[in-house]
Amino acid sequence: MKNTPFTANHIALGAKMAEFAGYNMPISYTGINEEHHCVRTNAGVFDVSHMGEFILKGENALELIQRVTSNDASKLTDGKAQYSCLPNNEGGIVDDLLVYCVEQNKTYMLVVNASNIEKDWNWISSHNTNGVEMHNISYKTALLAVQGPKATEYMQQLTDMDITNLAYYTFTKGKFAGVENVLVSATGYTGAGGVEIYFEDKDGEAQKIWDEVFRVGAPHGMKPIGLAARDTLRLEKAFCLYGNDIDDTTSPMEAGLGWITKFTKEFTSSALFAKQKAEGVTKKMVGIEMVDRGIPRHGHVIQNAEGQEIGVITSGTQSPSLNKAIGMGYVAAAHSAPGSEIFIMIRDKAIKAQVVKVPFL
Repeated sequence: MKNTPFTANHIALGAKMAEFAGYNMPISYTGINEEHHCVRTNAGVFDVSHMGEFILKGENALELIQRVTSNDASKLTDGKAQYSCLPNNEGGIVDDLLVYCVEQNKTYMLVVNASNIEKDWNWISSHNTNGVEMHNISYKTALLAVQGPKATEYMQQLTDMDITNLAYYTFTKGKFAGVENVLVSATGYTGAGGVEIYFEDKDGEAQKIWDEVFRVGAPHGMKPIGLAARDTLRLEKAFCLYGNDIDDTTSPMEAGLGWITKFTKEFTSSALFAKQKAEGVTKKMVGIEMVDRGIPRHGHVIQNAEGQEIGVITSGTQSPSLNKAIGMGYVAAAHSAPGSEIFIMIRDKAIKAQVVKVPFL
């Protein structure tokens, strides 16, 4: 397994460790519920250095991004970012990603999922026919996500950059915790506010930033948070997780990601998605709330009242914030309206649930 710059820190703190995307990652420290509530009410720190980062540079960089992503990156100006996806040729999703505009029409950073770094690099490279300069900086880039309503208050103490007023899906770059060329963004995956801190892992700077982040935050109750709570936090906000909720076989139109699928340009599978938008899709991603007792889990079959299979759960949990069982999944379009009664097959029993609007929180 690969390590992040902070693996030794997690082990020293007693984290429960496990393999994730080829990395030895912290799953939890003191417990999912406690860590979850810490982020929702205060602030928590996630080591997400396993994520992938690519730099695309040159006069044709934007043109390449436009051809391989579903969103309209031409709308981005310096210091702005957007959520997007890489469609494949069959109407599925190679990966979802963030596009950061470092210098409009010249330099962009793409942030991709850890498990898809090589896959995404090869996919984008195969479409790079106009000499765009590409750099995979994944393995020298460290990333801490400091999330929660108090996160920016604590982190502002470490920089002269104005991160307290950093608008959602914008970023800035400068000196942070005494380290130069640190990129700080507001593109979080928890829905709790906060920032993501990107920096190069060199000369002990990663450990310096870790120590400084906790120096200003720990006295106020900020804690390290594992990936298990990251999953419950993102699910309450109905954020898709690649490999669970979206993959090479799911369309962004089916997944409720029509808002990142822009038809102001041509891109991979755009004609197919336009047809789906015009004609409708046969299955849709929906939010699910259990009516009777039971927790929906990835892979559980969804049935209608007649016992017919109409879909499948892609993500599910007991929501720590809501104290109820929630999930996401695909159902036949006829059963996708909020309020629709459905049944989740849990241990061979049909447990009553209903379709609800998302986000859950």
